[in-house]
Amino acid sequence: MSTNSSPPAAEQLCYPNVTGSCLKAPYSPGPRLILYTLFGFGALLAVFGNLLVVISILHFKQLHSPTNFLLASLACADLLVGVTVMPFSMVRSVESCWYFGPSFCTFHTCCDVAFCYSSLFHLCFISIDRYMAITDPLVYPTKCTVSVSGICVSVSWILPLAYSGAVFYTGVYDDGLEELSRALNCVGGCQTVVNQNWVLIDFLSFFIPSLIMIILYSNLFLVARQQAKKIEHTGGKTESSLESYKSRVAKRERKAAKTLGITVVAFMISWLPYSIDSLVDAYMGFITPAYIYEICCWCAYYNSAMNPLIYALFYPWFRKAIKVIVSGSVFKDRSATMNLFSEQM
Repeated sequence: MSTNSSPPAAEQLCYPNVTGSCLKAPYSPGPRLILYTLFGFGALLAVFGNLLVVISILHFKQLHSPTNFLLASLACADLLVGVTVMPFSMVRSVESCWYFGPSFCTFHTCCDVAFCYSSLFHLCFISIDRYMAITDPLVYPTKCTVSVSGICVSVSWILPLAYSGAVFYTGVYDDGLEELSRALNCVGGCQTVVNQNWVLIDFLSFFIPSLIMIILYSNLFLVARQQAKKIEHTGGKTESSLESYKSRVAKRERKAAKTLGITVVAFMISWLPYSIDSLVDAYMGFITPAYIYEICCWCAYYNSAMNPLIYALFYPWFRKAIKVIVSGSVFKDRSATMNLFSEQM
């Protein structure tokens, strides 16, 4: 919206002395400080929160399980979003200019997409893991081993990185939109125009795993509810040692599934606005205002900072691990073998 006191045109360019520079739409000092604080806090939380998750799972031997290795790998993806994506997107969002060059723009976009799908794949595998743990807890340890977890982790990294690199480094994403892409890519801009075919593929790549997770968790919670009723029904009867063990295992797995279900829901809520906006935008002629696009992006980015908060809220072992790490006790002898579940057992 124009005002009578607008600054000179040169001051409204990202690079005033460069021909073909993008226009700059700077914020006033107050909103600028608020946005840098908000986005910067999200980036720091994504980095240090997920770093705590990774250190906790890798250091404490009691946490060395197939599911937790998937969680640690998921935390690595979120940590990398906080390192390679959020800081640079923060500058772009607040300054409305890209000051890091076209090559890094491509790399940034590639990382953005790859780490998003990596998180999605991790969550999908975790959903399958939890479903098997709930529905068949006695056979689960023989089917879901560390080796199987390693294969899931490898797939969750290799496929997204290969897909993202192939799409953005070959330039196929803007086939048919070359003129629009050249018009938008002024000096100081980092706008990626993706054609309808690839936007549809991206949306289906998000929607299908999300649908699988919704189905699995819906069935999972139905099974968990039946198990809870069965345990309640037999509560007054004498249980065999096997039945008692099965009840304890089922209770523990239901609690873990609930927490991871919240993580999945948080992911889908965070990424759904961006996915829908991208799909609608591609088929409606790229009409989304810049500020709407930025809001959708940052809702998605902030998901990388949410998971450690969810773990801290629902996992007593994570809170205890944080205390040990922050206090420096993690450097003491035998800290790796300490019991993190004493409060729960």
